[in-house]
Amino acid sequence: MDFDRLCKDIIGLDPKIRFAGVCDDVGEIVYGGQREGITDLLSTEESRRSNLQAIARWALRSSLSPKVGRGRYAIAEYEKIKRITFPMDESNLLLVTTEVDADHNKIIRDILTLIRE
Repeated sequence: MDFDRLCKDIIGLDPKIRFAGVCDDVGEIVYGGQREGITDLLSTEESRRSNLQAIARWALRSSLSPKVGRGRYAIAEYEKIKRITFPMDESNLLLVTTEVDADHNKIIRDILTLIRE
């Protein structure tokens, strides 16, 4: 899958999407980025630590998958953003952030459609 193209397509889905990126297994963003004109809420190091936490949570979910099935996405809503994560493969995680008032159900459906194409 062309992760760079995927991230650009995701940014184009909805103006409420702030960020779409793919991180590797050490928490570094290797594809994608932030929508133009959006201000960072976290420093680079804070973002990397947050990515590592997301990776650890997906590792736990994966350990439970034989009993509950493979996870498709996870969402967390904070006071200032929503963060949606999607497992892509063994070593990559798709991270998407939106404004709080974004229609996350539609965004998730659209992203799942893009991932399956």
